[in-house]
Amino acid sequence: MIPLPVSTLESLGTLDAHADEFTGVQVDSRRITSGDLFVAVGRGVEFVADAHARGAAATLVPEDAFDALAEIARHVRDRSTARVVGVTGSMGKTSTKDILFALCSPSARTVAAEASFNNEIGVPLTLCRLETDTEVCILELAMRGFGQIAALCAVARPEVGVITNVGPVHLELVETLDGVTRAKSELIEFLPSGGTAVVPPDFPITRDDLEVVRITEVHPEVAGGRTELDGVSFNFTAGHQIANAAVALAALDALGLPRPARVDVEFSRWRGEERPLPGGGLLINDAYNANPVSMRAALEYLEQRADGRRTVAILGEMAELGRTAPGYHREVGAAAAEVGVDEVLAVGELARGYLDGGVPGRWVANVHEAMGELDDVVRPGDAVLVKASRAIGLEAIAAALANVPA
Repeated sequence: MIPLPVSTLESLGTLDAHADEFTGVQVDSRRITSGDLFVAVGRGVEFVADAHARGAAATLVPEDAFDALAEIARHVRDRSTARVVGVTGSMGKTSTKDILFALCSPSARTVAAEASFNNEIGVPLTLCRLETDTEVCILELAMRGFGQIAALCAVARPEVGVITNVGPVHLELVETLDGVTRAKSELIEFLPSGGTAVVPPDFPITRDDLEVVRITEVHPEVAGGRTELDGVSFNFTAGHQIANAAVALAALDALGLPRPARVDVEFSRWRGEERPLPGGGLLINDAYNANPVSMRAALEYLEQRADGRRTVAILGEMAELGRTAPGYHREVGAAAAEVGVDEVLAVGELARGYLDGGVPGRWVANVHEAMGELDDVVRPGDAVLVKASRAIGLEAIAAALANVPA
């Protein structure tokens, strides 16, 4: 991190410093290394002593944790010459960020958000990893309602804004797809004059002082487990990841960086991870999150990868869909039937709706009950998809199937 004087923290809360400057920021005392600042978020106040024992340069118990992290990140951003890319969208944010990081890294010193560090804690922590020689910073920007992307952008000040897509996500708070569009548009509103917006074909933009790149037709060539797209070879074949790659390539071009001939993307955890199962089976662990559009894409990919195997979809609830939730769950069940899934194990109360869509299967109330059904549902040689909203915790199912730690 670009070093900051401890004096910048004095108005933010209770400060205990052992040095004049700090060179990193952590909110988890277990990650502290010498020179770091520990910011006590929530119950973090219980671990201040541990942070000091691990070599923290200073600890801060803030009056408002989110405001404090934002203020620290602003100081770092002010001192950085890195070009900042903000990535948002209803789905594919993290994977697009991962792909763009793989594209940028060969030619530019790049910092990207860890996993899904995309909120009022994660975005400042990513900015606080900027070094004096960082050239590109890739941020993932999440929202649960109106005003949240704007607040993140006020700190991050991106000059390239990427909107992967718009779909039925967070409808509890924004109610309609038009509401989703309005919330995502906060990123476009914060771009500087002369900045670049990478957006879907029909995304509305009224500003005339931006370069607008619309992602339309994609023409990949898929062979040998890889995809070639616009002269770049990628280590994946899933259709939704190909769409994310097209968006990432447009952002790379906006940064003026060269396209590498070949990249191997390391995706964040639980996003389409594939593992072998007994009898020649295959596990697709996509348990990190789910919405109606990403569910359909994952089901189509399951059928693509099955290659003649019997297919099983272990699907948990999709969260934050508000009053529209039952209908969307029925639609996903109908999609599973349409692509020919052999059996669905539906997990959670709303997941009953999957079976109303006409796909064969069974329902259980929770992950614990689902564990008891695995021996009956999954056979040797099956291709199995595990997918749900993050709150359902289906990663435990995937871990049990693959016989690995969750």
